Amino acid sequence: MSTDPSNEFQSVLSVCMEKFLREKHACGYAYRGPARMLRHLDKFLVQEGLATCELPGPIARKWLAKKAHESVQTQEQRITLVRQFSKFLLRLGYSAYVPDSTLTARTPATFVPRMLADEELRKFFQATDGLEPTARSPLRHLIMPEVFRLLYGCGFRVGEVLKLRVRDIDLNQGIITVRQGKFRKDRFVPPALPLVNRLQKYAAHFEKRSPDAIFFPGLSGGPVSPRTVYMVFRQLLLQCGIPHAGRGKGPRIHDARHLFAVRVLRRWYQEGADLDAKLPLLATYLGHVNLSGTQRYLHLTAELFPEITARSEAAFGDVIPRRVEP
Repeated sequence: MSTDPSNEFQSVLSVCMEKFLREKHACGYAYRGPARMLRHLDKFLVQEGLATCELPGPIARKWLAKKAHESVQTQEQRITLVRQFSKFLLRLGYSAYVPDSTLTARTPATFVPRMLADEELRKFFQATDGLEPTARSPLRHLIMPEVFRLLYGCGFRVGEVLKLRVRDIDLNQGIITVRQGKFRKDRFVPPALPLVNRLQKYAAHFEKRSPDAIFFPGLSGGPVSPRTVYMVFRQLLLQCGIPHAGRGKGPRIHDARHLFAVRVLRRWYQEGADLDAKLPLLATYLGHVNLSGTQRYLHLTAELFPEITARSEAAFGDVIPRRVEP
């Protein structure tokens, strides 16, 4: 067993766990949530007194047993982690129990993103443009209109927008560089010209800034917090009379990303574009490594867009999932 206090993992499998995480990171996965679960597994193995470099079935099953008050989704995540780690151990030549993926009943996905309608979106941005500065947020009247336009106009993740630095936004070429996105990949995003013009006007409010300065700074000069953006978002929804169904049910800030994807796909179809060729471009623009990632954001329904669904399925299978009724 490792006794080095500087070592993140302490069980007999600590070296293997470190190698496992390095492999995941090398493949572009942030893997933060699973890494935390792996640390819990590591502590459990220490408590169980595991002394050999293996992952026996009885010990693994004991750790995978559903905990009191644990959701099915969380247990599924732990099962997935053990499956991946055990397969990694087997590749290294060690004995390991690989749990069946059906160890727990998978709950069908029922969430449908709440997309703002055109009129709701018009009211939302009218309210956003009417924001006034406050003592705690003296720049919010400048920052928030552009943050929300980047979310709705480019399909960014909110964290990607808030981490942007001055050097990441080339206002001459009209290119935004997203550095170390979700899959630790850099990508280039070209906003529409009207949005580039807005960002130029926004940047003009500041004196010459360091290339490393946060483009949308908070009060201390660091990034605006996601919580601040969320609170403003909820405030604007309330002001516009747009109902909110509760936490996790939307409208959510992340639904802006979904709406962007839907609008792009709808426009391509109306223009008669070749969707077979276009969908991979959308996946790249959104920062996904493949089409399966894009699937999470294309919850188009056969009722609304039957032609798009039929054409997409012919080329890629069930790329655009149908609405699942609760």
